[in-house]
Amino acid sequence: MTEQHTDPQALAEQVSAVMWSRDRATNALDMQILKVKPGYAMMSMPVRPDMVNGHAICHGGYIFTLADSAFAYSCNSYNQNTVASACHIDFLAPANEGDILEAEAVEQSLSGRTGVYDVTVRTRGGKTIALFRGKSYRISGEVIDGLQQAVTPNN
Repeated sequence: MTEQHTDPQALAEQVSAVMWSRDRATNALDMQILKVKPGYAMMSMPVRPDMVNGHAICHGGYIFTLADSAFAYSCNSYNQNTVASACHIDFLAPANEGDILEAEAVEQSLSGRTGVYDVTVRTRGGKTIALFRGKSYRISGEVIDGLQQAVTPNN
């Protein structure tokens, strides 16, 4: 077995690269993966003029999408297909056109097929915009089909 298949960090990076190559929604919003590791992801997104609502602030749906994307990359980092079973977001402050938002997703719990992830969305300047909690559910299959996985999270 090669090192990239047994090293959890290399696996997380390989999985995120494959997901990224197929993730048209995230790419369309100009998001970037800043960092990924097992159970963790940090992504950014610029607030473009077409993301601003009638109050001249970033539409909450875009903030949710950024948080949801970071959640997806963090919970799929083990190469096991994982989807959201529930999500909740609290909007704390507005984001403005031109802001660069960063979403940091951190695994809080992983047991059996379920997990809990907290995502904090901040401006690049550090102002907290939103808090998101996602609950994950592992389904059948792998992100990278057929990859023998030596590193398995809590089954």
